[in-house]
Parts: sequence; structure tokens; C-alpha cells
Amino acid sequence: MQDNSEKRQDEIGGKISRRRALKYVAAVSTLGPLSCERVGSESSELGSPDSVANELFASKWSNTFDRTWIGGDYWANPMENWCIKDGGVETTHGGGNRNLQLITRRLTAPNQPFEMQVKVAYLSHEDNDGGVGFRLGMRNEIDDYRSHCFEQKGLDAGVKSGELILGEEAVGLNNWDPNKPFLLIISGKPSADKALVELKALDADSEQELGKISQEYVPDQLLGNVAITSNFALSDEEANANRFRFTDWRVSGEAFSGSEKDKFGPILWAMYTLHNSRSSSGHILRLSALTGPMGERDEQNLELQVERDGQWTSMGRSELDKDSWIAIFEIENWPAEEAVPYRVIYEEKGINGQTNTDAFHGTIRANPSGRNLRMAALTCQNDYAFPYGPVAENVEKLDPDIVFFSGDQIYESHGGFGIIRAPVEMALLNYLRKFYQFGWAFRDLMRHAPTVCLPDDHDVFQGNLWGEGGAPMDDIDRDPSASLLGGYAEPARFVNAVHLTNAGHLPRPIQPDLRTKGLSTYFTELVFGDVSFAILADRQWKSSPESIGLLVGRNEDDGAPRDINPPGLELLGEVQENFLLQWGEDWREHKLKAVLSQTVFAGICTHQPNPGRYLKYDFDSSGWPSTARDRGIVKMRPSMALHICGDTHLTSLAQYGIDKQRDANWSFCTPAIAAGWPRWWLPDEVGVPHAMRPEHQLPNTGEYLDGFGNKVYVYAVGNPEEGKSPNRYEKAHEKGSGFGFITFDTVAKTYTLNAYRFLIDVEDDPTIAQFPGWPVTIHQKENMGENLLS
Repeated sequence: MQDNSEKRQDEIGGKISRRRALKYVAAVSTLGPLSCERVGSESSELGSPDSVANELFASKWSNTFDRTWIGGDYWANPMENWCIKDGGVETTHGGGNRNLQLITRRLTAPNQPFEMQVKVAYLSHEDNDGGVGFRLGMRNEIDDYRSHCFEQKGLDAGVKSGELILGEEAVGLNNWDPNKPFLLIISGKPSADKALVELKALDADSEQELGKISQEYVPDQLLGNVAITSNFALSDEEANANRFRFTDWRVSGEAFSGSEKDKFGPILWAMYTLHNSRSSSGHILRLSALTGPMGERDEQNLELQVERDGQWTSMGRSELDKDSWIAIFEIENWPAEEAVPYRVIYEEKGINGQTNTDAFHGTIRANPSGRNLRMAALTCQNDYAFPYGPVAENVEKLDPDIVFFSGDQIYESHGGFGIIRAPVEMALLNYLRKFYQFGWAFRDLMRHAPTVCLPDDHDVFQGNLWGEGGAPMDDIDRDPSASLLGGYAEPARFVNAVHLTNAGHLPRPIQPDLRTKGLSTYFTELVFGDVSFAILADRQWKSSPESIGLLVGRNEDDGAPRDINPPGLELLGEVQENFLLQWGEDWREHKLKAVLSQTVFAGICTHQPNPGRYLKYDFDSSGWPSTARDRGIVKMRPSMALHICGDTHLTSLAQYGIDKQRDANWSFCTPAIAAGWPRWWLPDEVGVPHAMRPEHQLPNTGEYLDGFGNKVYVYAVGNPEEGKSPNRYEKAHEKGSGFGFITFDTVAKTYTLNAYRFLIDVEDDPTIAQFPGWPVTIHQKENMGENLLS
């Protein structure tokens, strides 16, 4: 191992000044994300005109078929509680604080005139009337409209219990009949150094005024996203209130800015891989593209086109899967020696027969043979820091050849409004709108680079996952968080849809399913850029602690049995172990290997979720079961592969030991994109013996036995601070968030590893850009124990 790091202390490797953090947040907040290009002619009935600040925006629901997904102009909170029906938008659930945010227009100059109007009708009349109308001023400290979509507070304006409501003010309505539809109109105009806001309610048929109210506001109170809102006076947990119908939403005025380029859909994003099959099939392109959940009368197919000699050529059409709303394209003998522009086309049909052509553009990257391969490695994106601007921007600057997301693209809390486990149709919608946040944040990175994306425990709605070879969880009521028991909490139909959305574009799996269990698998090989990647599922076969009577979350002294590694337990399972062995022996048309999986094969964690709580056994790590862990590493060792993984929220660089310390592969566990549940590796504080501390002499490094007795040499670790900042980007930085970047040198046969911190600029201040101990270069043969001095 070659040590490329300087001996730097906490002030270099760890902390970043608040002044610098705020400066960088301000810089990031000015960035506008790229988005899908629109192509073809757009009809006036179905499409919307290009944006000019004072032009009218008008909803097109009257020309849209019935469906769940409202359209590319909107973000629905939550998606599963909204639908288009009979030419209008309706709430399907009487829950509190349901809102539909407009993402192509937002109030950015509230000292200028504006107006919005919408027609509203009650669909139910419950005793608990939470109100209905508009919400303005939805924003947070991250000045990004995507982040604003998850702010659930602002200036409410509408009707509640027969009164017209504007913020804290209310007036009674004249001739009010809740059984009749009404028109809400809100407008603003300058008034000295304030904005005068007026709200009116009119009878929808006669246009007779039912009431009017006005109030002056400091312009900043109006800045941000705007929405139509159902039951704005209730919390999102409150239910059994009224449902509403909205039609003809119109927006105008110079106070608004935005663009049709900010649309999110119908094509949400695409992911692809390019694999050297080393067969008569040549290089195989597999590409998946996602839309929102469409209706029965909507177009059900997507088309893939490529550009050659200035002309677009169709490569075929693919039907959308009705659970995952993903279409997959597979093309053999792809011309891998050159970069090829592509676009995925969706023809959105209107009721009147006209169509709007939507296109998602990208580039199929040329196979980087004969030069270094650059990989970005990311994991775990807790959405308090959505859309992760510093990480996304920095990775794009580094221009990776391939991108790896190792799991937890979602958490159950994503976007608020709870988790739905049943019925499966609603659970799928609940999952998809959480998953869409992932694509919304990183689609501009994925459109131009091959992407490996693996599902992990939270992606299938589980706090922990011990898959037990695909067994169903016996009693979810006994374990509502699905973090204690073995097996899958959700049915196979749900899990398969999760696998498809994450991994449907990977090369075809070695084994397509779990035999009689009905669950799909995704473990496979990807050869790209003179590197072969073994893609594994850490947890699908893994035995559960509960199956042998272990108490999760308890130390041995608190009642867990001492024999924690009895024979017969599984980690990777026999089929993946055999695959690893065969893969390690096959060196056709590549020079380096890497294993990609969810998490590290060692218990590199002593404290969680705070630095004062010692937890000896973290069964969620792939350091357990130790006997099965050892079998997997023994199968992996001949490949001389670097193991790249994530999940722990704690970046580490370590070498596995089997018969003795440092006789097997190195692992690089990357930082979380946005760390949630924090972990620390502090063995020195609890007296865990160590030997052979590296030359850099950083604390908590050297040769250890982890809590399960596994041999592990920890070369570097990125212990976090406690995340206390009210600024969410600063908080992510404090919690040890960031990303990994690996350069594969297929000539020198080395891996150069970088662990970048969240709130930095990779082009500036290199002394504080990475965690202490990085960057590091690992030589290929070190992955089978032929170690260089460190």
C-alpha cells in the first residue's frame, strides 16, 4: 500500500469553518439543476408554453387521462393520495396537509404583481374541516425548488368551515354553499415596501363574490414554491377530513419565474450499463427509463433513439412495467468504442388526440479501454439534505466513467407522510414517490455515465434485512420497523419492483430468481473499461440473529448468548459464493477486479447512534455471521479484488484477515451521501487491543478483532461529529457525509481511493477535501495479502 496522505490533524481532515460552510451553501443555492430536454412540437392543449416570467401557466388536466401521476409540472405530497379523474385533480385521502406543488413556476420577486386561481369543489363533508386553497412561501435554507417541495409550511390562503382564511386572518363567506364549486383567486401587488395580498372566493357558476380578504406581507414571506393544498390546517398525520377536487389552476404575473425545463417527467430519468460480454453478443447495453405511474389509456411504451451522423435512429420500443413504471432496453453488439448520444422518447397522449413529445437525453459513454477508469461510489441518502447539491456538483466535476450507488436510495421517512405496507398497490406508490427523490437528485449524473445501483434494506422498507434466502417475515406486527426479524416484510411483488427500479438495467443476473420463493435476484458481473465488477447481494441469503435466539441491539453482557457463530449460518449463500470463485478465476479481457456490494465484511463500528453508546454487536454488518463471512472472503481472495461498499454511514478503509491479519482483500466503505443514523469506530476509547498502527499514527487504526472476532486492519476511518447544525448541509457535513472516488489504473494495477467530505469543493482547498488518511493507493496483489510497507 502506498500512503498518499499527509499527516494531518483534525483541523485539516475534519472540521470546516462555519464561515466557509455558509459561503459554500450560498454558492450551491444559486445552482439550477439540469433537466430533461423537451423535443418535438407541443400542442397548446396538452403542452405548456416556454417560460416568460409574466406569461400564464394553465393546468392541462381537462385533457389528461385518469391516472395517479399528476404531471411533470407538479410534485404531489404524497403522490399516492392524489389522482387525475374526469379532467380534474382529486385527493383520494382525507389526510391533513396534502399539497400539490407547482415546480415549473415559483415566487421569486414577490414585490412584483402576481395572480393565481383555481376552481375547488368538496368531495366529502366531514366534521373535521381542515380547509382548502393555496399555500405560498414554501422554502428552506437550501435555495432549490426541489428541496422546497418538502417544506410543509407557508402562507395558507383558502376556505375553511365557511370562512375565508388568509394567514392568521379570517372573514365569513356570504351565501356559502359547500355543495357548490367555487373559484379561489389570490393576487399580490406592491404596497410601499410590502406586498398587498388579496384573496377572493367566487361562486364558480355565477362568479358572484362570496368573500374577500387582504393583508400586507413582507415580501420574503411569499418567496418560494406555491401549491394547492387540501386540509392545510391539519398535520399530515391527521386523517378523516374532507377530500377535494381541483380544476383549472392558472398562474400569472412578473413575481413568478421558472421554466418548462424544470419539469420532472413524464420520463423521470434513465440509467444504463455497458457490459463486455466476451461472447458473440459483444458489448451489451441495458438501459432502464422510468415514468410516473400512468393510466390505462395513457401510452404504455417508450422508445430509445440514438444519434448517428446527425440523424436520430430508433433502437426499438419497450413496454412499461405496471408495478415499477420502468421500461428496459437491451441491445447486443453495441459499438462501444465511441460515445453515442441517446434519447428516450415518450409520446404523452391527450384526450383530444393530440400528443406532447417528451425526451430524456444522455450519452452512452465509450468503453474506457486502455486508460484509467474513474468510479464515483455513493451510498445512503437521508433526505434531510435532499437534493444533496454539494455531492452532486462535486461528482459531476470529477466526471466519473461509472457511478456506483450501493444502497439505501430511500429511507422509509422520505418525503414525510408515513409508510404504507399494504395493500401492495398502495405500498408500491408509496415506495415509488420516495425513490423518485433519488432520481431527481442524481439524474443529470446518471444520464451520461453507466450506473450500478443496488437495493438494500431500507429500499425494501426494512430497518435491517436478513433475507433468509427469500423467506417471508413471519409477523410484521411483532416488528413494525422490520429491523429485528428475519425474512422480507413485503411480498415478492413489492420486492421485485424494488429490484427492478434499482437494478433492472444491470447485466442479466447469474441466477434469475430465488427458485421457489418468487423473488428476483440481481447478482451479476459487469465488465467495463478493463475492469470486471462482481455485483453481489449482501443480505438476500443472510441468516437472521433471531433464528438462533440473538437479541439485536444488545451487548453480550445484556443477555445475548456467547456462541454467536454456530455452524450452518449464511451470508452470501452458496450460489453467490460459487459465483465469486468462478468469477475470480476468469481473467478474459480485463486486468483488475472489484466486488461491489452493500456493506463491509467486518464490524467496523463500536458506538451508535451517539459517541457515548457502545454497542459490541452490530448484526446489520456483514461481519456476521463470521463463519459465513470468512467463506465469502476466501472465495473472493484469489480475485485480488478491491471490495467497494457502503451502508454504515461511516467511511472506512480496511483489510480483511482470515488465517492471520492482513492476508485478504481490502475494503473501501464510502461515506454516506447524507448520513442519518450515525456510527463511530472508537475502539481505543473502550480498550479494544490493537497492533501495527499505520505509519500515519491516526487514532483508532491498526490491527483489531471486531466484536465478532473477525481479523481486520483499519487503515483509516472518518468518524463524524454529532450533527447539531440547523443548516441541513452543515449538518450533513458534521455527520461525516460525502462520497468516494476510485481510480483504477489497469497498467500499474492499482486502485487510488478518495473519501471526500460533504461540504467541500473538489477543485479547491485539497487539504480539507478528504477525511483523515485519504487518499491512498492500493496495489492489486495487496488484495491477497502481499502487502507493501505502510
